[in-house]
Amino acid sequence: MKVVYFSFSGNVRRFIKRSEISDVMEITKDNCTDPFEEPYILVTGTIGFGEVPKEVQSFLEVNHHNLHAVAASGNRNWGQNFAKAGRTISEKYHVPLLMKFEVQGSNKDVIEFKNKVGHFNENYEREKVQSY
Repeated sequence: MKVVYFSFSGNVRRFIKRSEISDVMEITKDNCTDPFEEPYILVTGTIGFGEVPKEVQSFLEVNHHNLHAVAASGNRNWGQNFAKAGRTISEKYHVPLLMKFEVQGSNKDVIEFKNKVGHFNENYEREKVQSY
């Protein structure tokens, strides 16, 4: 399953790069309204006072039907708004929040993310096979 991400300041991009997951796509201003017809896991940062970035909102308006899970970055200095974009997306689109990580994530966060994506992919593939 593809990992689709948005990186406002480069932190999420660095996190994704460190994960060494190769099947990825970055959301940009240029492609945020393009149709995307594959199942995906979304990774996004949180901006302002816990908001979902506009590019991510635009992408989800068009492509929420293929969203299977979300992970979010944030800064713990924001207290309850830490990585709030992930919780907002999870609740709005009824998908699991895989994890929250601070800024560009620790090495432990990267390993946790890779493991969760791997398990999510295994379960997704198993469900596809069973649906035939």
